[in-house]
Amino acid sequence: MNNSTEIVSFILAAYHDIGDIKYFYFSIVTLLYFTIIFANVLLIAVIFVDRSLHEPLYLFLSNLSVNELYGSTALFPSLLVHIVSDTHEVSKAYCAVQIFCLYTYGSVEYCNLAIMSFDRYVSICYPLQYNNIMTHTRVYLLIVVSWLYSFIKFTITLSLSLSLQLCGNVIHKVYCDNYLLVKLSCSDTTVNNIYGLYGTMLSVAVPLIPISYSYAKILNICLKSSKETQQKALHTCTPHLASLLNFSVGCMFEIVQSRFNMAHVPSVVRTILSVYFLMCTPLFNPIVYGVRMTKIRKACKKILYPQRFSKLFSV
Repeated sequence: MNNSTEIVSFILAAYHDIGDIKYFYFSIVTLLYFTIIFANVLLIAVIFVDRSLHEPLYLFLSNLSVNELYGSTALFPSLLVHIVSDTHEVSKAYCAVQIFCLYTYGSVEYCNLAIMSFDRYVSICYPLQYNNIMTHTRVYLLIVVSWLYSFIKFTITLSLSLSLQLCGNVIHKVYCDNYLLVKLSCSDTTVNNIYGLYGTMLSVAVPLIPISYSYAKILNICLKSSKETQQKALHTCTPHLASLLNFSVGCMFEIVQSRFNMAHVPSVVRTILSVYFLMCTPLFNPIVYGVRMTKIRKACKKILYPQRFSKLFSV
């Protein structure tokens, strides 16, 4: 493509390998998307309606679900349209918006998980001071900061990417990706690479420090405590650790799929690896927290089966 030609659209080349079973993929993805919406909206509604759940942990969990809906909406509608479409072209503006949403989703997710680990640390290590430390004002401030931090960081990333002169418009993925966008550049990408490395270190280090510190302190307390305290701490931390591990593995899949040559791997496997953190994490989190947390299970049953509960309390 001519270097002087301005790129106004991109082709998402990964869709060309779908073949004749596109309607099967469409059905599976549609079911997955509606399940994600239902599970996360239900969790948010339960926390909002039940005043006993207006505690820091559940407010952070509600924020996690809002972010899941945000990230899923940035992927699924476009994914569904392109699966059944014969053309897989997106405008430059849409591509920029999708990149911004998906990257901020990942950053907010990791930041929120870091905040939740700190919340668990305060709850286990300083139970008597918990309400004084984790005030509602501080909770809301932490939530706002996690969003602002992610938005500002990726606004700079995206502005640097969009200023590049591009010599191609084919992205080998089912969604727009900033790393692959920068690889299409025929201009100097030194600033992008330096800031990208700096931004990646910030994205990992800023949340990882409170996560590591919190669980080191929790482990230290558990080793000195009774077996009952250890079991209580394990029960409290298990959903968060499972969520953190699942998201981290999903991000690792995406990085490996994007950064390394995986031409020998079937295209459908590469696609699954690239969307794992966008599909499985939003579905996994509300389920694991709903199953593991007794107060959420009871609140869900109270909302879904109000007649049964009214009879129970009328006896």
